[in-house]
Amino acid sequence: MANPPDDLLDHDYDGIREFDNPLPKWWLYMFYGGIVAALVYVPYYHFGPGPLPREQWAEDMTAWWQQHPPPELADHAELEAMAEDPAFVAAGQATFNVRCMSCHAIDGGGLVGPNLTDEFTIYGQQRDQIVAVIFHGTKNGMLAWKDQLGLEEIYQVGAYVHSLRGTTPAKPKAPDGVPIVDPTPEIAATAQP
Repeated sequence: MANPPDDLLDHDYDGIREFDNPLPKWWLYMFYGGIVAALVYVPYYHFGPGPLPREQWAEDMTAWWQQHPPPELADHAELEAMAEDPAFVAAGQATFNVRCMSCHAIDGGGLVGPNLTDEFTIYGQQRDQIVAVIFHGTKNGMLAWKDQLGLEEIYQVGAYVHSLRGTTPAKPKAPDGVPIVDPTPEIAATAQP
């Protein structure tokens, strides 16, 4: 490859003079190629039929969720039947002690997360509501455990959390949420179809 000529430009700025060396051809080809690509890309994707990356992602995610719908969680009656087995609840306690105690304390009294033993609730105290919170997480910082625990493990933890209500933790956290109001038997009986 031949060396470019060392031609000095005619201007002088504070005693500094510069050479007039041309840019390498490969650099110029890439620069002009980028301009041509932009002239095609912008009209096609921003004003034409081409989908933008965020639109393509949304379309792909919609198709994925149609092929992989989230499981339908068990209802209150099914969860209550599962919780009648002491081994089922004990398995939930073992998982709770590993996964949940860092936020809710080993006895459910609450640390970063709310107290699970008192008569207050943020998202509901029914078995299906507890399982939904464990499965989906919350906007206030609780992790959605659906990607880390199996469905049966989530049901087990939900059964154990439900059993914590009314227990006495060593250092209970101040109440969060609204007071739990259990329906009286007469109201509950009339509410059922």
